[in-house]
Amino acid sequence: MSDSLRIAVCQINPTVGDFEGNARKILDFARRSEHEFNADLAVFPECALCGYPAEDLLLTKRFITANEVWMGRLARSITDISAIVGFVHREKDRIYNSAAFVSDGKVKGIYSKHSLPNYGVFDEKRYFAPGHQPGIFRMHGVQIGISICEDIWENDIRQSVPYVQAKSGARVLINISASPYHAGKFQDRLSLLRARVRQTHRPVIYVNTVGGQDELVFDGRSMAFDAKGKRVLLAKSFEEDIK
Repeated sequence: MSDSLRIAVCQINPTVGDFEGNARKILDFARRSEHEFNADLAVFPECALCGYPAEDLLLTKRFITANEVWMGRLARSITDISAIVGFVHREKDRIYNSAAFVSDGKVKGIYSKHSLPNYGVFDEKRYFAPGHQPGIFRMHGVQIGISICEDIWENDIRQSVPYVQAKSGARVLINISASPYHAGKFQDRLSLLRARVRQTHRPVIYVNTVGGQDELVFDGRSMAFDAKGKRVLLAKSFEEDIK
């Protein structure tokens, strides 16, 4: 088994509630990742399947059920490449902002966001329960740490999910996000991600969504850094992209 991994960053523009269209787009980008980039793993943004923010649609059973059905259909179609896909996971009477690790036509694991933002434009505690999984998955002999958006912004570094994952053996850290644009936000992200590299001594991959939803605009600009903090990838601004 190999101990190397080729990862494709899939920066897409999902539409809230368009499960079929979003699933089709995710599958298309996954297949492109495999055929055009020879990738082993395709990584998609936070809530890529359902769109973000879905707001009060998350309170309806029909929306959550459709999300689950399409996640199952999508997973069965992803067979020759693995993927990390943001979606809403339901467990008993709670829902979670989650990432599915999909491989061999199945959902092999789920990580649910630990840190739920509840300030400014964010109101996640209204809808989601916090997750508690470690979020470490093994692929091709490589342990991968998966986190979602706010998890990587945690002020207390000892409580930061990527930091804990690195201490637990993760060799690469991946954060999927739906981070809205505002003036200066790109520099904020650069500073944060470089700080996480310095603190963990691990490569960091950050995958952001792109497009608009109500008053929010998502600028993409997904990034990757090597273990020394050098930026090795920067996706387009305000456009879908794959790197």
